[in-house]
Amino acid sequence: MSIEGELFRPLGLDRQARRTKPRLPSAGAVLLVAGAVAVLWGSTEAALYGHGERRDVDVLARPAATKQPPAESGGTAVAVVAKPLPKSSGPTIISPSSGGGPVTFRVEEASDYRQSPAMAHMPDPDLVEDGEFGPLPVRAADGRRPFDVYRGAWSGKPATRIAIVVGGLGISQTGSMEAVERLPAGVTLGFSPAGNSLDRWMQAARRGGHELVLQAPLEPVGYPTVDPGENTLTVDQSSAGDFSALYASLGKITNYVGVMNYMGARFTGDRSAMDAFVAELGRRGLMYLDDGSSARSLGKDTALAAGVPAAAANVLLDQSQDPAAVTEQLDMLEKVARAQGSAIGVASAFDQSIGAIAAWIPAAEKRGVEIVPVSALAYDPEGR
Repeated sequence: MSIEGELFRPLGLDRQARRTKPRLPSAGAVLLVAGAVAVLWGSTEAALYGHGERRDVDVLARPAATKQPPAESGGTAVAVVAKPLPKSSGPTIISPSSGGGPVTFRVEEASDYRQSPAMAHMPDPDLVEDGEFGPLPVRAADGRRPFDVYRGAWSGKPATRIAIVVGGLGISQTGSMEAVERLPAGVTLGFSPAGNSLDRWMQAARRGGHELVLQAPLEPVGYPTVDPGENTLTVDQSSAGDFSALYASLGKITNYVGVMNYMGARFTGDRSAMDAFVAELGRRGLMYLDDGSSARSLGKDTALAAGVPAAAANVLLDQSQDPAAVTEQLDMLEKVARAQGSAIGVASAFDQSIGAIAAWIPAAEKRGVEIVPVSALAYDPEGR
């Protein structure tokens, strides 16, 4: 035997084929394979579509039931198209279009409902209810809320997060201009319904990337001697379901994510008034932000119990309008944020406050602090 023959002998390559017909699999093997395929398909279907009543995706997102010609080996994957969700939350299933070929699926996160920056100054017509009080915020027919659409953007990265809300815009034209032009986009701006040129300042603020809240005047202790101003919502009105004063404030501007109290120590401490007030905000898809001015406030707890997005301020930044004092309060805000992960500070659109905040933020960012819109720190029971 040649050397070449000896090399091939251990591999069996010099043997003659003994079988001319392929061996058919046994019945048991066929059943075993069929069972494995069924289990695999069931697992895949459960992973993609959920179980029973938990299915949140459109059944049309599954592969079409119509027969397709078999794919040739080595073919390319078919094009994929996204099926719209019937609900405003949950994953999107990307499924194959017709045309045959290998089938692949991809699961994507729910859509971001925020307005594009180019349209941020324009009210979404689906979120506006026109009436005698002006354009009132309302949930869209598809479930989107003003809280979802008008909220500001942030990085989403783990960091020490601070929200700063500067209120009183519209009262002073100079203060409004300073706040819009000098404060970075992460700062939330609060508008007073008693202000002037509100729509103009709203549009300028939204073009600058700011998130907005509306400051609604609520009944304080000592009212009416202590008076927050026109259209103050009282305890008696709210408890009786009369929100005409609130609507008069809400209709002054658009494009805000929620309402922050202006004064209102008596109102926010009254359970009946707060229950009705918060329920109305929730019906309209708005957040409630408590400014932290009253230790007796039931605002945040009432909102959370009612399933309404809510947050509460931790530090009042400008009880003193001295810039050094404002800076000290900002440093305190940072300490609170580092201790608990995040914190909210509130201030008014005074020149001293705006200047101190604008100077403090760049240094804080170098220390690893991220300035975020207040909605980013709100607890949202709907969890969108």
